[in-house]
Amino acid sequence: MRVLLFICMFFSTSIFANNLNDLNYITESYPPFNYNENKELKGLSIDVLEAATKAVGEPVSRSKVKLQPWARGYDAALKGPKVALFATTRTEEREPKFKWVGPIIATKVVVFSNKNVTVSDPSELGKYKIGVVRDDVGEALLKKVGVPASAMKVSPGADLLIKQLAAGRIDMLAYEQSVATYLMKAANVDPSKFNVAYTLSEGQLYYSLSSDTPDEYVNKLQKGLDQISQSGELDKIKSQYQ
Repeated sequence: MRVLLFICMFFSTSIFANNLNDLNYITESYPPFNYNENKELKGLSIDVLEAATKAVGEPVSRSKVKLQPWARGYDAALKGPKVALFATTRTEEREPKFKWVGPIIATKVVVFSNKNVTVSDPSELGKYKIGVVRDDVGEALLKKVGVPASAMKVSPGADLLIKQLAAGRIDMLAYEQSVATYLMKAANVDPSKFNVAYTLSEGQLYYSLSSDTPDEYVNKLQKGLDQISQSGELDKIKSQYQ
């Protein structure tokens, strides 16, 4: 009887053990880190997710990841349950809101100008109309340095803002430098026409997990990321996007 009980307990715990496929994965169009091409999700952070989860024996397919506008995905990650949002810039303001796995890769958030303007003091930014993506790190960083909301043109995505910058309808754009450059080229907008007026932050991109996510998932995903980092696979993935 005891043996039967033990067997039942073993199989019940095995069947219901936490698996990384239990998480709800959400990303946005943020190339070259994550984006949709020919109805398939691609990008550095997508490749890293597949490799890291495979390394711990719980492979998560890119087909499981939902592509959503950033503001919607960010709201879902704040509310849960068990949401993994990426790629997310880790900031002091965001730190207590999520559980973090990373880093994935370095990131730089800058303010592009279409008027060859260079800003030495962030207080000067309030004089310009600056495009930002709703709930994006660029918007948060501008608020942190005291730029008023009235100086910001808020949009659900960066594509429209890039067109407005090129047309002179906004003076500046606050966004991740590599992503903005990628989107400019995709929209046939010459990046050399703009200059970096101000650097808001230099940091790292992470997977941000909703605060309700059990630590077992967080630790497991971090373990997978650490393993591919130590094996050199992470650097190999990064090299494909340079």
